[in-house]
Amino acid sequence: MVDLQGQYRDIQTEVNERFTSVLESAAFINGPEVQEFQKALEAYLGVKHVIPCANGTDALQIAMMGLGLQPGDEVITADFTFAATVEVIALLGLTPVLVDVLPDTFMIDPASVARAITPKTKAIVPVHLFGQTAPMDDIMEIATKYNLKVIEDNAQAIGATFTSVNGTKKMAGTIGHVGATSFFPSKNLGCYGDGGALFTNDDALAHTLRGIVNHGMYERYHHDVVGVNSRLDALQAAVLNAKLPRLDSYNAKRRAAAKAYNAAFKGHPDIELPKTVNGCEGICDSCDCHVFHQYTLKITHGKRDALVAHLASEAIPCGVYYPIPLHKQKAYTNDSYKETDFTVTNTLSEQVISLPMHTELDAAQISHITKTILNFLNS
Repeated sequence: MVDLQGQYRDIQTEVNERFTSVLESAAFINGPEVQEFQKALEAYLGVKHVIPCANGTDALQIAMMGLGLQPGDEVITADFTFAATVEVIALLGLTPVLVDVLPDTFMIDPASVARAITPKTKAIVPVHLFGQTAPMDDIMEIATKYNLKVIEDNAQAIGATFTSVNGTKKMAGTIGHVGATSFFPSKNLGCYGDGGALFTNDDALAHTLRGIVNHGMYERYHHDVVGVNSRLDALQAAVLNAKLPRLDSYNAKRRAAAKAYNAAFKGHPDIELPKTVNGCEGICDSCDCHVFHQYTLKITHGKRDALVAHLASEAIPCGVYYPIPLHKQKAYTNDSYKETDFTVTNTLSEQVISLPMHTELDAAQISHITKTILNFLNS
């Protein structure tokens, strides 16, 4: 699904030089590489504050802690996403409220969000899934109307943009009150271990977040807020410093691969191509609304599982994200949920399939993958 070794060969010299510099300096925690990355990412995103941390799950938890959410507060998020999004809500004693998603883009459904709001609702966590943003105009309008906080889960869409109805363009993760991302190795911007970051334009919130990630300290041994130990280490920052200037190029390569996939599959009766919130295919030369962390199709007419088995037999990797909706997971079941509230998510779990998507994909690989799929579906 990813080719990290191929990507490493392209940046090997710079990464190794940066690793050597860190090892010789022994500045492993909050050293120069971390500071360099923080400033570079702030400039790239056009955001006032980036707060590096240890991983993307921590980033979500720290965001909720920084916003002062309290046990019993309800937090609305999408049913169709990875468990980390809802995991941290439960860990903090908050109440996760899962809602359905849109059938074409797989993003959180604003109408379902609006219906789920109660007097206990304090925040919304829209997930920027598979490489593009949720419908943030609608989400922010709802949040403003009900005085709710918005935490963007941007683990899969760094580098993507969202263009508002008023023409304003912003980077994913910088639209709500705070954004959280992951630098897990397979991400579009990934390190060689775990890493994460938070983004915000709120000075006071940024100050709080910086204390939380470092045991609640702003001055050594002075603990002003309840914190955690969640710091991006310098070796991971070194990798990210090598990759960040290449991120737009990486994302362009992903869009090119998506364009080739789309061209091969277009019009097939058993395949529904990816759609974007902006209404385009996300693959034109001037478009950066989708960065294709995953290239995810819908395989209809009950053929998905057989296709997955066939690809496995042909040694072609694929993924099903996500085979079991969160509302059906043992850890997050809730007697108040009704299956009729999750008709889209339930259908997606039976239809979606993600194909190999990374910066090293070449035309021959894409041709082999697409021909194998089409031959199977047409047989």
